[in-house]
Amino acid sequence: MSGSTAERAIALHLTGERTVPGVPEENYWFRRHEAAYLALAPLCRDAVVLEAGCGEGYGAALLTEHARSVLALDYDEPTTTHVARRYPKLGVVRGNLAFLPVASGSVDVVANLQVIEHLWDQAGFLAECHRVLRPGGRLLVTTPNRLTFTPDSDTPLNPYHTRELSPSELDALLREAGFTVERLSGVHHGPSLSELDRRYGGSVVDAQLAVVMGSLPGQATWPRDLLADVEAITADDFTLRDDDLDASLDLLAVAVRR
Repeated sequence: MSGSTAERAIALHLTGERTVPGVPEENYWFRRHEAAYLALAPLCRDAVVLEAGCGEGYGAALLTEHARSVLALDYDEPTTTHVARRYPKLGVVRGNLAFLPVASGSVDVVANLQVIEHLWDQAGFLAECHRVLRPGGRLLVTTPNRLTFTPDSDTPLNPYHTRELSPSELDALLREAGFTVERLSGVHHGPSLSELDRRYGGSVVDAQLAVVMGSLPGQATWPRDLLADVEAITADDFTLRDDDLDASLDLLAVAVRR
């Protein structure tokens, strides 16, 4: 681990849930999330953006390349301290997503990537997003697809998740909150990742999980070839599709405030 990467890991207390750039073992998840940010970033052009649940901050920093301004919000104090130090172009605030600390109708875009599955009151959060957005403003959401992430149980296997959503459930939740769903897409493996799936017995994700789940925390021993393959993944190895949503890895929604 480089000095800067080690600093990030220490500052953010890596649990395996928060995605951090620059960590080889985390690269698959980082690139999978980055692919969604890159797809959605053009919708933030010249916009006042609130990222509700910014995590490490790399996504909010990416949005600043398009937006007029980006306010990065997170509940965790060590996280907001880290984000403010590492990404000085961002406005950073600590706050609860249940009560967004911005004025009604003051935001052009709310970005909420890989966060809603962590919230107990998802409808209440969406009501807050509706409140802070101006009429015609956009809500950008990504979340794991329940049908592929936890396919055999209504209870999320990930202990950090409270409720995962299927495509139809996400669509209904957004519409019930007063949004028009402009786009609902899915993140899929592109050709190179599909080849890795074949190479690792059907799923490169399962191959990674087998390493982590079969080890004590922080003591996973990665096969050299698997780690090299994971480290080489880029955001371009994922693809967005508007069909076959039920088979997608993550869901991506663009919703407009009516």
